[in-house]
Amino acid sequence: MAEEQAAGAAQDEQVQQQFTMQRIYAKDVSFESPASPDIFRQNWQPNVNVDLNTRSSKADETGNHEVILTITVTAKMEDKSAFLVEVQQAGIFFAAGIEEDSLKQILATVAPNILFPYAREAIDALVVKGGFPPLMLAPVNFDALYQQAMAQQAAQGGGEVAEGPTH
Repeated sequence: MAEEQAAGAAQDEQVQQQFTMQRIYAKDVSFESPASPDIFRQNWQPNVNVDLNTRSSKADETGNHEVILTITVTAKMEDKSAFLVEVQQAGIFFAAGIEEDSLKQILATVAPNILFPYAREAIDALVVKGGFPPLMLAPVNFDALYQQAMAQQAAQGGGEVAEGPTH
């Protein structure tokens, strides 16, 4: 009888864990093409740099968290900046019944995985509207970036990571 109650209690704990997406939105969008129109006369072979960053914060006391995925793409031709595009794709995620360490990992990995396709599409659309060839960003392994950030934190002597993975 005690085993059945323990099994039932464990099952109730699992049922109570929740993580759901409430809303996805563009928090900030920026596109610059400082070298146009001259840049369009050159053979298009840019050096493209992509920077990723995630951060999360408690949105309210009911279990909602805001996660912001920031992607900055810089394309340069020799010493000229062809374009710079930055998108802050954000989302509100509800979490309940999840331990703090697990929640930090979910907010740094699962939420950015949900947000990334939206940010990738926004970046591609901005680049094309700016007169440049499509730019389809490669998929990102946010789990690996999180593990790398945790290993780097441990190597630096601990402390709490205020932000998620940065690439």
